[in-house]
Amino acid sequence: MLPAARLQAAIELLDEIIAAARDGGAAADTLIQRYFRTRRYAGSKDRRAVRDLVYRAIRGFGEAPASGRAAMIGLTAEDPELLPLFDGSPHGPEPIGEGEAGASATPLPAWLRTRFASTVDDTDIASLSGRAPLDIRVNLSRTTREEVLAAIPDAEPGRLSASSVRLPDGFRIEDHALWHEGHVDIQDEGSQLLVDAADPRAGTTIVDLCAGAGGKTLALWDRTGGKARIVACDTDRARLSRLAPRAARSGFTDIETRLLDPGKEAAALGDLDRGADLLFVDAPCSGTGTWRRNPEARWRLTDKRIAGFVAAQHHILEFAAPLVAPGGILLYAVCSLLAAEGEDQIANFLTSRSDFRKVDCDTIGGVASGQGYLLTPARHGTDGFFFARLERSC
Repeated sequence: MLPAARLQAAIELLDEIIAAARDGGAAADTLIQRYFRTRRYAGSKDRRAVRDLVYRAIRGFGEAPASGRAAMIGLTAEDPELLPLFDGSPHGPEPIGEGEAGASATPLPAWLRTRFASTVDDTDIASLSGRAPLDIRVNLSRTTREEVLAAIPDAEPGRLSASSVRLPDGFRIEDHALWHEGHVDIQDEGSQLLVDAADPRAGTTIVDLCAGAGGKTLALWDRTGGKARIVACDTDRARLSRLAPRAARSGFTDIETRLLDPGKEAAALGDLDRGADLLFVDAPCSGTGTWRRNPEARWRLTDKRIAGFVAAQHHILEFAAPLVAPGGILLYAVCSLLAAEGEDQIANFLTSRSDFRKVDCDTIGGVASGQGYLLTPARHGTDGFFFARLERSC
């Protein structure tokens, strides 16, 4: 493919991605795969070049452009070398018309700026458009961080968590013996820090209420050396089913799993009433803190979707609170920097539940946000998170 043809392919793909974001269709990666499945003439360099153009546009425009063409014309402001590719050639885009404007680069939809927590500044928001590094969690019950660092040239120790290692760009950890032997797992350092903040301990009962595929469940097991009762719960059968093989690779055993029926969670967890010494709630959310990994999510977010997440978080906290033992800890976290999902959610919870109080985590490294803390890519080099550590009175 000639450079102009690559640009036209990016324009066509962006048209599909913009429509899918608007209508709740397939993700960008899926659409890109479909596109090239029917275009076998495109070689690996072509596919990589087109994909790079597409994701430059997705990262560059916080609000969905009117069209793929508007996006690519907008990119010429920072990359003038794209201009001559609008040449009207057989497989290239038509020349840019007189007065034809491109999309304007913005870090996020304008309507969303006021929804962020008060301590989130413009630098924090701009950092959400960058590229995320790849972190691994060292399974400290199996090896040491020093041994992992010695085995991976140019890897760096995490800044915040003693289990974290940041990999050099492009390093394929899944091909390494450390991975196959279960000594490490992929996990953002921010997620590892949440487990540090939870302070899991041996000899206790720990419930990971929104376990998903079990990344934090495994971290909780590792922190306790497998000497705690750990119950991993989720409403998504497919995601929860991924926990067992991950645990097996790491050699982690005796993790209980419970598939919950939405709306009937309390009944399924009745035997744990007032029995959880640590209740870990990594609640479903808008994912604004993970835009570096999923930049097109900015184009999909609406008021209605935010309201739905806030309602779901409230519901989870309602049935979660009774599970916490007197003197036990509820660690609430969302990978979101929106006030409604973080500081406002916890403020409302503490107003309705006088038997819980905030426990300080000042030594962990987050920025204070209401009754909790924030992590941001700009300040901490992690995904964006809100978390709060709450203790139930005895």
